[in-house]
Amino acid sequence: MFGGWRDRTFEEATLMLEGGCLCGAVRYAVRDEFRYALNCHCGQCRRATGAAFKPFAGIERQKLKLTQGRDGLLIYGDERAHDARCGQCGSLLYSLVRGGEFVHVALGTLIDVPAIRPSAHIFVGSKAEWHDIADNLPQHDEFP
Repeated sequence: MFGGWRDRTFEEATLMLEGGCLCGAVRYAVRDEFRYALNCHCGQCRRATGAAFKPFAGIERQKLKLTQGRDGLLIYGDERAHDARCGQCGSLLYSLVRGGEFVHVALGTLIDVPAIRPSAHIFVGSKAEWHDIADNLPQHDEFP
């Protein structure tokens, strides 16, 4: 569960999810209060992840806290929009979006299981031609 659970009330700890990078140098805690979750097929997300699409969940920036390795983050972008990666292993942890108000947490970096699931595929108009979407989720050519 949440790494610092002894410092929190039971109610707070049960609402927190832990996540981190592949090598373990960077860890974060995020409230299990995601507003939306989507699978993004845009070229930028494909290049950032090296995969056919990026599954992510969006939440207000202040609900994500780095618990370890802040100094080891590699930031690509600026203060209002950027990708945050581990500077050692390169794992994409989250993207700061919407003018710096929200983060898109890469779902694959969560250690704990979130309550939310992706509800749609976005930017399928530019999806990888070699990938077939094999579920029944709604598909949008752009951000809905």
